[in-house]
Amino acid sequence: MKSLLALFLLLLGVDAFATDDPAALPEPRAYTYRVVGDDSLEAFVRFPAARRDGTASNAILLFHGGGWVAGSPEWVLSAAERFASYGLVAIAIEYRLSSHDVTPIDALDDACQAFAWARGNAKELGIGDKVAGYGVSAGGHLVAATATVGCAEANAKPDAMLLWSPAVDVNEDGWFSKILQGRAKAIDLSPVDHVNSGTPPTCIVQGAEDTLTPLAGAQRFHDRLVELGGVCELNVYAGVGHLLTRNLSNQEDDFDPDPKKRADGIERHRLFLQRTGFLPH
Repeated sequence: MKSLLALFLLLLGVDAFATDDPAALPEPRAYTYRVVGDDSLEAFVRFPAARRDGTASNAILLFHGGGWVAGSPEWVLSAAERFASYGLVAIAIEYRLSSHDVTPIDALDDACQAFAWARGNAKELGIGDKVAGYGVSAGGHLVAATATVGCAEANAKPDAMLLWSPAVDVNEDGWFSKILQGRAKAIDLSPVDHVNSGTPPTCIVQGAEDTLTPLAGAQRFHDRLVELGGVCELNVYAGVGHLLTRNLSNQEDDFDPDPKKRADGIERHRLFLQRTGFLPH
């Protein structure tokens, strides 16, 4: 996953949200959810447009992709707008990117702290009982890891997970092992290897020809969770690769998402939120 930057830059305009009146959505409000050394990590909150004062809404935290080394919350702001248009409090999360002194271990810790912060500030943010997690690729890894590998904070686990081409199986990922810098074994942070009976309901969108986060990992995650009596919906799209790109020869820097399949994946996520009680029927 080491040359994903150009691919994910193209994501900025890919995930346009669906609402008749985008102007009705308030601008995102920035909060500092954590300070680590010199880093102030921000959470960008999109509030639902039609919520009455004092009425709580369920929430969703969004984590961008970028191979753990690139990206910003801006990359998932359009998805946050879409979720806000559904009536959720949608929060795009900044996390530390891997570098000479930062690894995915730190990013996972940030993800845990973000969920704990959202629940700890539920009254101020107008958040109700349920908090979901949405993650794209490496961001999908972080969301899934909070629910499987686990967090030190008891209130850091999402109540449902929406994953898009997620990196749920990193045990044999050479790039992931490299950026861990020897601080842990990849299997220790591999969500599929830590699926348990308490793993929350999960909906995965996955390209069948994905060479960056292969279908085999998503399939293993699905099978293990279902075997344990959990809920996992795996939506596989034939003929497309990572993030549903139609360009199978280059899934890293010449991104061409299939618009119909992407729209269907978005709808599958919406229906899943509805079925799991995050949205009204």
